Amino acid sequence: MSARKVYQPTPSGKKYVHKVRYQRNKRNRRNSIFIGVALAGISLISAAAGALLAVTLSDSSPLQQAELTPEEKAVFNQEEIVAKNSLQIPELSRPVNILVLGIKVLTSDLDEEPEEDLGYHALVNSFHGLSDTMLLLRFDPNAEKLTILSIPRDTRVNLDDHGVEKINIANEYGGPALATEAVSNLLDGVKIDKYVRLNIQGVEKLIDALGGVTVDVPKDMKYTDFSQHLYINLKKGKQHLDGDKATQFLRFRYDTYGDISRIQRQQMLMRSVVEQTLKPATIVKVPQILSVIQSHLDTDLTIKELMALGNFASKTERSDVQMFMLPGDFSGDGKTGVSYWLPNDRKIAEIMTQHFEVVPEDYADSLDNSYSRNSYETDSSPRYSDRQGEEWSSYHRSQRDYRNISIAIQDSLEDRETVNKMVSSLREAGYRRVYVSRRWSEPLEVTKIIAQGGDDRAAAIVRAAIGVGEVLVESTGILNSDLTIQIGKDWQKKNLEVQEF
Repeated sequence: MSARKVYQPTPSGKKYVHKVRYQRNKRNRRNSIFIGVALAGISLISAAAGALLAVTLSDSSPLQQAELTPEEKAVFNQEEIVAKNSLQIPELSRPVNILVLGIKVLTSDLDEEPEEDLGYHALVNSFHGLSDTMLLLRFDPNAEKLTILSIPRDTRVNLDDHGVEKINIANEYGGPALATEAVSNLLDGVKIDKYVRLNIQGVEKLIDALGGVTVDVPKDMKYTDFSQHLYINLKKGKQHLDGDKATQFLRFRYDTYGDISRIQRQQMLMRSVVEQTLKPATIVKVPQILSVIQSHLDTDLTIKELMALGNFASKTERSDVQMFMLPGDFSGDGKTGVSYWLPNDRKIAEIMTQHFEVVPEDYADSLDNSYSRNSYETDSSPRYSDRQGEEWSSYHRSQRDYRNISIAIQDSLEDRETVNKMVSSLREAGYRRVYVSRRWSEPLEVTKIIAQGGDDRAAAIVRAAIGVGEVLVESTGILNSDLTIQIGKDWQKKNLEVQEF
C-alpha cells in the first residue's frame, strides 16, 4: 500500500495537502494525546439514547467520514455483531473487537500554509495523521467483560511496503485499514471487527458535554509550549476536570516512563469516565453529545451497533472492566537515534490467549510440551486441538505457581505498621517476592489489587490470601511487578479488629 496524500478542510474552508512523513521529530513525540477514553463515553451514553431509537433501525453508517476501498473493507471482520431479533435496545450477538485511534494534526503537519498566520501551530480537524493513541477494545457478552489493550505509539512493527516503523505511522500511510493490519499482525492474527478514529478537538468537547470528570491527579503538572499555545498547569490531588484540563492531564509529557506513564494516566481517566458516565444528568444530554462528537469522529460503526456496545457496557461491573498495556520493553534512550517499544511476543501470546481467545500455535505447542512433562499426564489428557481460547487459558493458568510472582506494595494511608503487616501476611502465605514501593497519593477506602499484566487469576488468589480489597486489571500499578497492592482503609480496619480481639 503506497503512501497517500489527503485533502482536509479546515474551519476557514481552505484545503491543505497533508504531508507524508517517514520520520518524526521530538515535537510530535512530546505532544501525545490519549483519546481512547472517548469511546467509553460514546458507548455508554449510547445505551441511554432512547430518543434516537428510530435511527438505529437503519444499518447505514452516518458517522463514517472516510471512504474505504473494497480491499480496505476486507481487512475488517464482516460478521454481524448485533442480534437480529432485538426489538428494543440492540444487543451484541457475539464478542466484538474494535480498534480505536486517537489522531492529532497541526497546521505545521500540512504542506500549504494557512490563509491566516496565527503565529502558532493550530489544530486541524483531520483524521489523517499519526495515531498518538491506539487501543484494542473487546466487548465480550459471553464472559461479561470489557477489555482494553493499550498499544504504545512507539511499538516497533514491520509495515507492508514500508519496512520497520513505529506503529503510530500506519494510519498516516494507509488509514484505518493499514493500522488494523498492523495491530492484527502484532497481536497474533486477532480479528478486528470495526474501527473508531477520533481527533483531539473531540476529546475536550466530549468531556465538557459529559459535565467534566473527577480524577486524582498524581502530581503537580506544569508545562508550556508556545509553538502550539499549549499551557498545562494542574495541581496534585483529586479534582473535577473540564475538557480543557482533562486534555492537559493527558498531554503532559514529563514522566519517568514517558509514553508508558501517559498510558497509565489514560487508563486512570478512562476508568473515571466509565464510572461517571451513566448518571441521570448525562442521559438528557445524549443528543447534544452525539452532535458535538460527530464532526470529530470517523467510524464504520452504525448507530445501532454503537447502542449495542453501550447497552453491554452499561451492564458491566467495575471489576469486569479490564485495562492493560502491550507487554514490551524500551529500546534506546529516547534522546539519540530512534527509540522503540519492543513487543514481548511470549507475554503478548499469554494476553491474547487469556483475554482475546486467540491461541498462537507455537504458544500452544510450548504449553503442551510443558504439560507432557507432568507426572500425572494420562493417555486421555486433552491437547490443544481439543481446547480453544478460554478453555486452554483456564488449564494453563491452573498449573501456574503464583507464589513466585512479584508483588509491589503501595501505602495510601501513611501507616507504616499497616504496610509491614501486609508484607508479613503475604510472606506467611508463601509469596517470596514482596517489596514496598512508592506510596499512593490519595487515601483509599478499599484496597486495590492491580493486575497490570492482565493476570486476574493471580490477583484473585492474592485477594483470597489477604481477605480484603478489589481486583482490577489495568496498567496503573508498578510496572516492573506482576501485581500491585494499594493498601486501603479496609486492610487497616481488619488489622485493628484482629488486635482488639
